[in-house]
Amino acid sequence: MSDSDLIPAADGSSERRTSFPSAPPMVIDPAKTYTAEMVTSMGSMTIHLDSVAAPQTVNNFVYLARWHYYDGLVFHRVINGFVIQGGCPEGSGRGGPGYRFADELPKPGRYEVGSLAMANAGPDTNGSQFFVITGPSGVGLPPAYALFGKVIKGVEVATAIQEVRTGPGDRPVDDVVIESVTVTESE
Repeated sequence: MSDSDLIPAADGSSERRTSFPSAPPMVIDPAKTYTAEMVTSMGSMTIHLDSVAAPQTVNNFVYLARWHYYDGLVFHRVINGFVIQGGCPEGSGRGGPGYRFADELPKPGRYEVGSLAMANAGPDTNGSQFFVITGPSGVGLPPAYALFGKVIKGVEVATAIQEVRTGPGDRPVDDVVIESVTVTESE
């Protein structure tokens, strides 16, 4: 497999991939602005991605989105007043893209409702799982999760998702599906 086989098309035309041999090459320009339109089975959220504060983390999210990695995955962990979490290819909370990458941590007190951050299993274990903060328990998290974006439109969708009925492991009884994530790049 050549390096060019690892670069997804910026126009979203690449075939879906769910496993990768290593962390992604740089596919973004941190000087540009990136937004992601996340369409879920409960509505759409527009997310501003912070490529200045977290260039590697934004790059990872954009890379996976351009490979359609998130398409069809579920929010597998939903806790009202805390977070909605997705991005696990197994829907179990244990899966990932086949690699891990280092943290880009925020200063304390930076999380707010609508913040997009990486879920992890400890320091420098980021992969594909992310969460959106939906309430005060999430806002109060210690700065141990890479903060890389914020919902700028559709925060009511995240609020609605946090209110679904859940079963064991905080998993929604009825799947809440990420139908697609489309990234837009601008100057």
